[in-house]
Amino acid sequence: MVMVMHRPAPPASLRALATAVDVYKQVFVAGRAAPLLSRPKPLRRNGFDMTLVVESVTTEAEEVRALTLRSAEGGRLPSWTPGSHLDVFLPSGRQRQYSLCGDPADPFSYRIAVRRLADGNGGSVEVHDEVRTGDAIHVRGPRNAFTFVEAPSYLFIAAGIGITPILPMAKVAGTRGQLIYLGRSRASMPFLDEVPGHTDIRPDDESGTPRIAELLARAAPGAAVYVCGPPPVLAAAQRVFFDLNPTGSLHTERFSALPVVDGKAFDLTLARTGTTVRVGAEETALAAIRRAVPDVVYSCQQGFCGTCRVGVLGGEVEHRDRALTPAERGDQMLTCVSRAAGDTLVVDL
Repeated sequence: MVMVMHRPAPPASLRALATAVDVYKQVFVAGRAAPLLSRPKPLRRNGFDMTLVVESVTTEAEEVRALTLRSAEGGRLPSWTPGSHLDVFLPSGRQRQYSLCGDPADPFSYRIAVRRLADGNGGSVEVHDEVRTGDAIHVRGPRNAFTFVEAPSYLFIAAGIGITPILPMAKVAGTRGQLIYLGRSRASMPFLDEVPGHTDIRPDDESGTPRIAELLARAAPGAAVYVCGPPPVLAAAQRVFFDLNPTGSLHTERFSALPVVDGKAFDLTLARTGTTVRVGAEETALAAIRRAVPDVVYSCQQGFCGTCRVGVLGGEVEHRDRALTPAERGDQMLTCVSRAAGDTLVVDL
């Protein structure tokens, strides 16, 4: 039996004394007086802003490069848990998110891996063609939108570059987890030399096209199942999982924009220029904005990072994000997922 002791609240006089001590600590910092009326800044919801140095760049597979990042001073970095990612601010100003795929127990370095997509939005090409060892790079994080939960057992399905958030999880899970690693060919699959020894490696050119339902059926009842990869793999998993394992939990992460569901076309006016763009029923407000403002900032395209946040000056918003608070939704929106609830919107762009 464990005994829990609850201490009564201190008298008001002691609370007042403690408050005075706290104020003293805030006002006199390192022997220097701070403004008495200043207040501590609120905690960042988006993690820590840091400038790190690229310690090394390695080729991990065809068109996949890994970057190891360290503090310029060699100090400790903020801790992270499996499933975490960094927001990376590239030299061009582009902001992209990359999963941490190194060792959470290493307090001095982060590792990310990037597959070069020639037909993408330019971020991966920039990492491959322009980022070099010794470069300083600004990052924010770590943040976790793909939380590794406690479970009696685990099944991990990683497809291609989807191995990046899954690899630390599989290592932590140890013998409680089984990893199925999919890819086009072994040459295209990064970190093959780091996966647990009992991993089922299934490149298409050796094993054929994977049948996701058959792979999911390997999960024990009540298992936590993590799937990361291209949209068809995620869609297949989401379609059949709960019929196969009603007591389990399914966790997915994708690296591409969500498809628009039940969208209606509307007019979006950019107040600073007076430009009005038509947002199609099957496209995002962000996609329409980029036709008029190609360098508008964005990152996750899935409604959780907040990079594409804009002020709303007119019209009602159908909010589809996972980041804004109810108060913020009164006059802001995330253009990557949210849309007009009516026929028009006016935003502060």
